[in-house]
Amino acid sequence: MELRHLRCFLAVADELHFGRAAQRLAISQPPLTVAIQQLEAEVGAALFQRNSRGVRLTAAGAALLPRARSLLMSAASAVSDARAAADGHVGRLVVGFAGTMLYRGLPAMLRNFRAAHPRIRLSLREMNSSEQVIELQHDRLDAGFVHISRVPAGMDQILVSSQAFVACVPQDHPLAGAASLAPAELAGEPLALVARAVSPDYHERIVAVCSAAGFDPEPTHELRHWLSVVSVVSQGLAVALVPAALQQSGMAGVRFVPLTDGEAGLTRYETRCLWNPAQDQPALRLFLRAVQAVADAG
Repeated sequence: MELRHLRCFLAVADELHFGRAAQRLAISQPPLTVAIQQLEAEVGAALFQRNSRGVRLTAAGAALLPRARSLLMSAASAVSDARAAADGHVGRLVVGFAGTMLYRGLPAMLRNFRAAHPRIRLSLREMNSSEQVIELQHDRLDAGFVHISRVPAGMDQILVSSQAFVACVPQDHPLAGAASLAPAELAGEPLALVARAVSPDYHERIVAVCSAAGFDPEPTHELRHWLSVVSVVSQGLAVALVPAALQQSGMAGVRFVPLTDGEAGLTRYETRCLWNPAQDQPALRLFLRAVQAVADAG
């Protein structure tokens, strides 16, 4: 059953006049008549009765009418969906993120993207940077917000933000009221930091900052999430060097103290959006444009 036959059938059913139906379809009447005859042959029954009083639907035609409308609407919807998918306006993306992105504008960016592209479904998966890289390499994520300084081979990136580290100390710590401090002032304190297995890059860099300040950060508390690091500090169990964005966490019992000017540049906490450029997804391209806009806005 051809869609053009159904369009001809609907035009005649609506107009109940072959001449007007032909004008509506912008064709001459003979091809219209042939199309109806071909459809009737396929159905195996007459669809219209024609006499001196005009044209009317037969029982078979009346039964076909709602189905024909539905079929044509479904076909039009399928074409529209296919075009929208080709343009990136329909689709599904799975996006990974590390927890600190909740304090670096990710929620607002996602709300804006969903408002602009309501037919693209976003599924979020919270995981650490190392896990995201593995998922990206196996095409189980479309994009990921990671905190690494070395981008794996085969991945493209957008540097979303770069922030300083600050000292995080318990609120009753002697340094809690300081205007700024140097990492050397944390010598002799138990240190909380992200585990090497979770974020080897930043684990090693924080240890290197301590070593450069002249002390070995032992004993240490190694944790899976930066919020866990801040929580351990809030319990008075340790001090830490954490990304500045965690000041927005609102966790009670801690104070965040800037590092001195000379020490603040020892390391930066960088957020990158990674993706596999081999993926040719129009929806992903739209998402990356939104990410780039956030990065450009600073």
